[in-house]
Amino acid sequence: MSRLGWARFRLPLAIAAIVLSSSPLLAHDLWIEPTTFSPEPGQLVGVRLRVGQDLLGDPLPRNASLINQFVFEDTTGRKPVVGRDGVDPAGFLRSDLPGLLVIGYHSHPSAVELPAEKFNRYLREEGLETIAALRARRNETEASARELFSRCAKSLVLSGTPSAAQGDRPLGFTLELVAERNPYGLGADEDLPLRLTYEDRPLADALVVAMNRLNPSEKLATRTDAAGRVRFRLRPNGMWLIKAVHMVPAAAGSQAEWASFWASLTFERQPKIAQGH
Repeated sequence: MSRLGWARFRLPLAIAAIVLSSSPLLAHDLWIEPTTFSPEPGQLVGVRLRVGQDLLGDPLPRNASLINQFVFEDTTGRKPVVGRDGVDPAGFLRSDLPGLLVIGYHSHPSAVELPAEKFNRYLREEGLETIAALRARRNETEASARELFSRCAKSLVLSGTPSAAQGDRPLGFTLELVAERNPYGLGADEDLPLRLTYEDRPLADALVVAMNRLNPSEKLATRTDAAGRVRFRLRPNGMWLIKAVHMVPAAAGSQAEWASFWASLTFERQPKIAQGH
């Protein structure tokens, strides 16, 4: 969302602090976990939203008031992920053609207020040292913080055999991770290059973290270069979650000091299964 969009934004009371009302913000990543990462053409796929830490998450049922975009793209274009309010999975999709599907969930902003200790710890955990330094210059380090947070989650699902010609695509989210190679076609000794953008421009010096469900405590972490790029050498099996957080001062009149955006990207590396389709 642009700065002008933030200036026009009115905070919906119904969605304030829905997700993070009972726990620290830093303990809550959001990711997409489809019912299968390797559907047959025409198979119905449930799109589950999960909120948690270290790939242990609780279901986030569909809530229409939170949804800015909930879509998927296949070789024929962009389509909505349909579903019913209050239901988990939060949506369903069906692609009748083989290829790489890009699923995206972009939320409206929600509000949370955190005490100083939790907010400062969250800034350290997510690599947001510039915000901590700005709070220090404002003499706000010991003050609580009001924040508007938005989710920008994506998932890559492969139907059929991987193709280098088919890859991730930008969905136009405020903060977005884009895989610059098809992760399903990578060899075991090849890196996955990714690009992080904020408002469609490369975001430099942002912390990007990758974790695998088979051992989520062994996190890979690096910062983006001047072009917003990182590279990871990923183990060739299991579900991967790659994530990043960006924070800026909130627009005047938004009833918050800070606006944060949480990007995530999931996929499952099972080369032998993919090649067998």
